[in-house]
Amino acid sequence: MGTGNHSQVRRIVISGYYGFRNSGDEAVLRSILLALEEQSSSQGIKIQPVVLSADPAWTSSMYGVESVRRMHPGDLWNALKSCDGLISGGGSLLQDATGTKTIPYYTGVMKLAQLLGKPTFAYSQGIGPVNRRFMDPLIRGVMKRSAYVSVRDTESAALLGRIGVPVQMIEVVPDPVMGLPLPAGSEEEVLRSSRNAEDMSSEPPLVGVSLRRWRSDGADLTRAAEALVALSKRMPVRLRFLPFHTPSDTETSEQVMERLRGRLGIGSTAELAAPGDDPQQMLLEVSRCDALFGMRLHALIYAAGQMVPMLGLSYDPKIDQFLGRLGLKAIGTTEQLDAEAFADAACQLLADKAGWQAKHKPAIDLLKQQSQKPAQQIVQYLRHTLSR
Repeated sequence: MGTGNHSQVRRIVISGYYGFRNSGDEAVLRSILLALEEQSSSQGIKIQPVVLSADPAWTSSMYGVESVRRMHPGDLWNALKSCDGLISGGGSLLQDATGTKTIPYYTGVMKLAQLLGKPTFAYSQGIGPVNRRFMDPLIRGVMKRSAYVSVRDTESAALLGRIGVPVQMIEVVPDPVMGLPLPAGSEEEVLRSSRNAEDMSSEPPLVGVSLRRWRSDGADLTRAAEALVALSKRMPVRLRFLPFHTPSDTETSEQVMERLRGRLGIGSTAELAAPGDDPQQMLLEVSRCDALFGMRLHALIYAAGQMVPMLGLSYDPKIDQFLGRLGLKAIGTTEQLDAEAFADAACQLLADKAGWQAKHKPAIDLLKQQSQKPAQQIVQYLRHTLSR
């Protein structure tokens, strides 16, 4: 095959939970697109992404890429038939906690690509929980036939190993969002680094809050509200609620803010952010915080990427797995959260932000560096096929 510019173009279909206005999943897509662009540029080929989306017009407008309907058989067939490979991921695609249709859909897309003779790549996926054993063959079959398999934690790798995927073909990498940069032209990092001690003392510290609905009785949100009230009575704080998945997180945030009404300590306030759909704008919101109380995985990942001290509330093993990679433990779970212990920990973070950053910077820097690995491996594979 020739080496001219046209021969260097590779169309890659990207499958994931895209087009649903979930900031975390949209951040995954943005991160994958940026990593593919960077790696393909450095390796001398051009990647032409085609995103499977619930809202192709919105996805195309947001990212400037080709996009087709993820659930339309004709669109899916045409995209896969004309592509040079399929990326599945990232995110928690292969799990059955949210229902029985998720695993069959994502493995079905991979299987169809493989039947059409296209190489498939699992991109930093979070595998599990998988509670229904009849799902195991679906996952095992497509993973064993993939050209490259990467997962975002050792627990996901162990799960794949247990269901029969050879461990030697699995690479453990960070979530791709660890490599997401702030919006182009953002001055935020410079502004934060220049914020002096006088500025810090003139206004309450900003604490980001990212909550989601989990328990049907709302008891977890009640406990979260009590914890925030306890913190506000220890010291004045500005609580800024960050909805990662609209409209559900917006409604949840408003419900918790209603529980706080009239109960916050003197000098403390609560407000709701409205950063819009662009994941990098939400990243900018997180970067402005002095600390973050997060239930959403990508809220915690955003905070780590921007060196914002965090307290995680666990509702799923993926929260504990990510925190563990930073040497942290969750402050509580959806079943248990001690308000006074939370207030103690939050006050300590706010009192010594620099200490927290110094302690965790090596682990965070390593995760950022490693977040490029899947894109690097995939582009390298595609580049090698050019010379065959």
